[in-house]
Parts: sequence; structure tokens; C-alpha cells
Amino acid sequence: MTAPTTPAVALAPAATRPPRPYQHYVYAYPHKTAYRPLEPAPRLADLWSGEPRQALSLYAHIPFCEVRCGFCNLFTRIGAPGDLTRRYLDALERQAVAVREALGDAEPVRFANAAFGGGTPTFLEADELARLCDIAELHMGADLRAVPLSVEASPATATADRLAVLAERGTTRLSLGVQSFVEEEARAAVRPQRRADVEAALARVREAGVPVLNIDLIYGIDGQTAASWRLSLDAALAWRPEEVYLYPLYVRPLTGLGRRADPEAADREWDEQRLRRYREGRDHLLAHGYEQVSMRMFRRADAPPQGPDDHACQTDGMIGLGCGARSYTSTVHYSFDYAVGMPEIRSLIDAYTATEDFTRAVHGREVDGDEARRRHLLQSLLQAEGLPVADYRRRFGSGPYDDFPAELGTLAARGWLAEPGDPRTGRLRLTAEGLAHSDAIGPDFFSRAVRAAMAAYEPK
Repeated sequence: MTAPTTPAVALAPAATRPPRPYQHYVYAYPHKTAYRPLEPAPRLADLWSGEPRQALSLYAHIPFCEVRCGFCNLFTRIGAPGDLTRRYLDALERQAVAVREALGDAEPVRFANAAFGGGTPTFLEADELARLCDIAELHMGADLRAVPLSVEASPATATADRLAVLAERGTTRLSLGVQSFVEEEARAAVRPQRRADVEAALARVREAGVPVLNIDLIYGIDGQTAASWRLSLDAALAWRPEEVYLYPLYVRPLTGLGRRADPEAADREWDEQRLRRYREGRDHLLAHGYEQVSMRMFRRADAPPQGPDDHACQTDGMIGLGCGARSYTSTVHYSFDYAVGMPEIRSLIDAYTATEDFTRAVHGREVDGDEARRRHLLQSLLQAEGLPVADYRRRFGSGPYDDFPAELGTLAARGWLAEPGDPRTGRLRLTAEGLAHSDAIGPDFFSRAVRAAMAAYEPK
């Protein structure tokens, strides 16, 4: 690509017209709906050959929940009849053995962080959680007590015995999906819960002594007002959580809310309502001693650090275990098949538990140099601290303005890109309003090939 002489080139007149603010949550790129069957299926040993192994990330996916929220489009099912959790952990162990063998012993394998997500990992009983930790430690070689370990939980499953296991095994961060402290709003989001039960769960988390508590809250719920939003924010702050995540409500196909409403019916009025709630929440947290890390994430200024890569587990060198987990090498991202509808999810989980041979990657997408550039930029630009241009240039031999002049020029025209100074050595950073529109900015950097694959994906 031709390098512009200044950051202001390649502006289009239409660039000043802001897009819809809530388009796509970009927490990983390329998106999983761009994955396809890998034919022929490559051997894991070949995929990981030559990949760095000194700072791997480990992610284990537990696809079970006690209830599925109306907004949820994650790979999870309600309940686990019979011995399904045991059979699932059996398969997870077989997969871990196969992956560790594929990594080989030619050089040391070390993990820099770990996370258990889902679903709801704490759906597992206490002894099953202990077994999950054993799989990570004994078969993968991750020292959970020596690295940051993040675990997701729900109020109903954050029981004292489960929390005791997690604390003893080294959990440094527990994320509790509260969403709202207002019971009427929780029901509107198809997440029935009593505030008293939520408060009791938070008390148990604090008693367990996990160093970092994160509370998830959602804005844009039907019937939510500025006053009720402030109530949830203040209720969360009363526990002085080290982290708070503020998520905009999305209505996706095949979700509980998606079956009752047209996903395209969210109009400008709803967009503006969500933007107002976001700004109110952001400003309230900033006023109470929190620092903004991204559009969604706020961390208390005195919170203990979680490590150089924090708990995101989205970098290259990520090993995912479980039927909904992704793995990332520098050239291929892979997983198992993906679904949102409950019958399809049940079928995929059953297929996973019956799998004996985990030595090959069956579903994924190759990541070439262009896609690696887009991924690097998205992972950095959508963070409040921004993208160090020198790091990008050191890795790719070109600058972000060389590679993405039109996209970055559009951001500058909208006033969403802070003044970078020298475009060769400075830091690309979004303005406060740019961060507010992160879910509109991210999709602008998707490649044509990824867009086409996502558009061709048929939800199931």
C-alpha cells in the first residue's frame, strides 16, 4: 500500500457521517462466523511447530449454564443431564493430552495466564472444578498458582465450596455476571434473579479472598432509566470491585430476546439511549476512582495487576480446550464448529464428548499477513492506551497509516482519533468519543474476505 505523507489523507466526504454505534463487539478477530472446515484437517503438531511456547495462554470452555439469558448468543446449553459433565471433562482431558503431546518437548512450554469461561464454569460441582484444575496443571503443565487465572461465575453458582476450590487453586480474578441489580430489568433480559441472592453471592466471593472481583453490568435493557442504571452502578460500587464491565445490550438471532424481536428493529432512538447510559456509567465510574481500559472495561486505580497480557487470552499462542474454545497460532485460528441455537449446541457437545482423536484442527481460518495487521491494530486501537506505532512497525515493517490510510483517515475526520503526533513513532489512540463508538470502529477494519465469510455464515 502507498504510504500517505500525513495522517489526514484519504478522507472521504461520507466519512463525517457517523455509523450506527452498536454493530459488532470485537473481542477476537477474525470472528468465529468466518471460520470454516479445514480441509485437509492439519495436525496440531504441524500447526504448533516453530511457534513460541514461552508465554502461552490457556483457555478452558465449560458450555453449561443453569439458565440461558435472553441476550446470550454464547456457545452454552441449559443444564447437563445424567453424567454429561463427567463425560465432557473426560473429553477435555483427552484433548489436553493430545494438545500437550502435539506441543512436544523440543523446548520448554510455559503458560503466562489462564482462564475458565463458558457458559458458566462454576456450573461444575466443586470436585469437578478441582478436576478441571488438575487437567490444566497435570496434563497441560500450567502452574495455576503462579499465573493470573480468571474464572467466570454466576450468582447462583458462586457457592462457598466452589469458591473455596477456585481460591485454593490460585484464582486471581473472578467475574460475576450480575447484569442488573434491578429485578424487573433482570426479568426483562430473561435473567430472573433476586437482588438478595446477588448480594449474598458477592459476599461469598469477598469472603473467599479472590484478589480481583469483576462485576458485569448491562445497559439498554427494556425499561431501564438513568435512575435505575445509577442504582445498579451504585450497588456494584458498594462492593468496591476491582473491575467493572459495562456491556451494551445486543439482540442477536436465535437468542431468547431475538426470538421475540427483529434484531434490525433497534433504531436510532435505542442507539441514543444506550449511548446515554454508557456515558453516564463511564463518567460515574471515572468519578469513583476507576480508570477506563476499553469501551467496556473499567479498573479501579489501586487494583492489583493481572500480568502483562491481563486475563484476555486473545493473543497469538492461545490454547483453547473444550468444544467452544478457540486456539490461535500465528498463522491459523481454529476451534470446533459453532452454533447458537439450543438443538445444534446440544448436538455439538454430544459430538465433542464422543471424540477420541483430538490430534487435528477441524474448523478454523488461516491468518495471513494482512489479517495479522488488522488483528494487531484492533487489539490495540480499541484499548484506551492505544497502539504504540513503533511496536506495529517493528513487527510488520510498515506503519499503520501505511497499511490503513483510509480507515484511520475516516476516524480522524469524525474526531474519534486523538492527535498522534509523529505518525511514525507516536501512539494511535481513540478519543473518549471514539472509545464510545468502539463497536462501530472495529468492523471498519475487517477485511473483505472476512466480511464475505461472515455474511455467508448461516446461523444455526
